[in-house]
Amino acid sequence: MTEKEQKKATIYDLSVASGASASTVSAVLNGTWRKRRISEETADRIISLAKEHRYTANRQARALRSSRSGLAGLLLPVYDTRFFSSMAQTFEAQARKRGLLPIVVSGRRDPEEERRTVESLIAYSIDSLFIAGATDPDGVHRVCARAGVPHVNIDLPGDKACSVISDNRQGAKALTSAIIRHAQQQGPLVPGDVYMFGGRNDHASRERIVGFHAVKEEVFGVPDGDDFESTGYSPGMTALAFERFHERHGRLPRCFFINSSINFEGLLRFMGKHDGEAFDDIVVGCFDYDPFGSFLPFPVYMIRPNISEMLEKGFDLLDVAEDASQIVLVEPQLVPPRTALEGPLDALRDPSPLGVTLA
Repeated sequence: MTEKEQKKATIYDLSVASGASASTVSAVLNGTWRKRRISEETADRIISLAKEHRYTANRQARALRSSRSGLAGLLLPVYDTRFFSSMAQTFEAQARKRGLLPIVVSGRRDPEEERRTVESLIAYSIDSLFIAGATDPDGVHRVCARAGVPHVNIDLPGDKACSVISDNRQGAKALTSAIIRHAQQQGPLVPGDVYMFGGRNDHASRERIVGFHAVKEEVFGVPDGDDFESTGYSPGMTALAFERFHERHGRLPRCFFINSSINFEGLLRFMGKHDGEAFDDIVVGCFDYDPFGSFLPFPVYMIRPNISEMLEKGFDLLDVAEDASQIVLVEPQLVPPRTALEGPLDALRDPSPLGVTLA
């Protein structure tokens, strides 16, 4: 290896190669280019050159100079759902695009574990934190506030920090309307034919229940309160709820709303113990998206939250001082049955088994 090949590229090398000033290159690499109104085209060019020249920032030296580590954290409740795994994948891509190093951790839906995990992240000098679906977002806020770490809630709001969430009420109304219309094509419905399973006493579930009931009242003309069973975010408890309903009625509801993909798994566990007659005429709505669920033999409508837009708006909120009570709503997408949408993994360039790089 020659001396030239051994020499690491510097910000000044990238400045010459890109035609941009050293301060512009620095702003792109430390993730502050949006604040300085640097164009995305310029940022992409500099980041591409940095990769080409194998530029690596000395993060310890940069932290000493600027009191910034370049680390951005994402706290998830769990990893094992398509929603949160997609959020982690999208967060990593957006953080790296901003010149940040992403760190993704789980709080396991345990308030104490959430706080301990965030304290550990702060000990590693994270610059910012995204708090996704936390059981106690305000408890995490207090930990961040004491340390002066900028933070934002994603997916579930808190009272103490800015939040970016799906418009759960409107999404629930769209989903409930879709499944009722579909079921009505197969024959008349009564209010008891339309039921809801899953979720717990959190903001997202409460808003979805409001949207669900609003559509039922609009369609049937009367409210119906005995049409919801809270099971938490537990596949086992949801499967048990379906078993209880089936024992009482000898069938499943003709048309029902499931509160998340975790609760949807409970439906599949129930189905694994029953023959097809138990669910041969059902129409299902799930407030979550998984392409495999969309291709089941019965119609499944789904709601896909716009994760990319939620995270983009979260990064924007971290860049400006905003009222802590602000909640930003992002419209989710209604996905009809038998639909496979693209996701964050489509952005990866992966060599095929034949050695051909897939675009």
